[in-house]
Amino acid sequence: MKVKLGLLYGGKSAEHKVSLQTALAVIKALDHSKYDIHPIYISEDGKWIRGNQLTGPVDDVKKLILKEAGTPISPVSLNAELFPAQQSEQQETIDVIFPLLHGPNGEDGTVQGLLELVNIPYVGNGVLASSAGMDKVIMKNIFGQVGLLQAKYVSYIRSEWKQNPEEAYAKVEEELGYPCFVKPANLGSSVGISKATNRETLEKAFEEAFMFDRKVIIEEAIIGREIEIGVLGNDNPSCSVVGEIVPKKDFYDYKAKYEDGDTALIIPADITDEQYETVKNEAIKAFKSLDCSGLVRADFFLTKEGKVIINEVNTMPGFTPFSMFPLLWQEAGVSYPELIEKLVGLAIERHTEKQTIKFTI
Repeated sequence: MKVKLGLLYGGKSAEHKVSLQTALAVIKALDHSKYDIHPIYISEDGKWIRGNQLTGPVDDVKKLILKEAGTPISPVSLNAELFPAQQSEQQETIDVIFPLLHGPNGEDGTVQGLLELVNIPYVGNGVLASSAGMDKVIMKNIFGQVGLLQAKYVSYIRSEWKQNPEEAYAKVEEELGYPCFVKPANLGSSVGISKATNRETLEKAFEEAFMFDRKVIIEEAIIGREIEIGVLGNDNPSCSVVGEIVPKKDFYDYKAKYEDGDTALIIPADITDEQYETVKNEAIKAFKSLDCSGLVRADFFLTKEGKVIINEVNTMPGFTPFSMFPLLWQEAGVSYPELIEKLVGLAIERHTEKQTIKFTI
């Protein structure tokens, strides 16, 4: 029998457009002889809209925006909403949801919590890993607890900064110095990130980051190669090859990632076997420290001295044509369609195990 697969995309997030590109790429790669594909679009204002079951690939991302072409639904009754007209006595149910969401209200544990409550299997990380992985400050605090080497950082919430901005700037200068990077704590895809080289650019960077979040993180600049590795699995994860990002600009920003492809991806990266083993072991340590499942892309810096410094993990890496995660696994011998199948299988495996938990005394 075909797997009834719900694709959840869009989202109330600054990364809405990134999610649409991810959904388009996944739909093109899916084997329609194996899956009944049910698109579920979340608009930028948070409305859930289901579309008709897809009968083949979609050729234009605009067709995925279902504001007028779909039916509004309530996420708390997802199965009934996806299969409204039942001729049989038994209600049809979705087999797996694939949340192709990036950023807040999708990658941060909120949607994962909803799917846990309605007891539907879903691809990717659970509530804890998603929320901790989304918040860069919490993530780095946990990494510090397990001994992962990382850049120095400080963080502020908006109210603290507004109360005494001069003190915030002075603390950054004293503890980190220039250059440094200012980032929204709860966004990915390089949205809202700025490089500060003096007090003037630091002030502008704070303003920019606080437009996208109530919490910001400021990190010292690490001079080193930017390398990434894919992690796949549940309790016993495995790793892909390592890739390297070589930005043509000052750093790997949103435009370079998603609009003009203004960067070079080197896969596999030119590193030693010993360096690969270090990156792999540190990635798995990060994966397990957050209790991750399904997939993660772990990002590192490799310094001239040979130090491997973790930058962050992405618990829902993109699947766009420019995305590193599927390319890493392709080099490791796992094609894009095979990768999706593995993720669906891991989701069902994790959900099945959870059903063995006893909830009564």
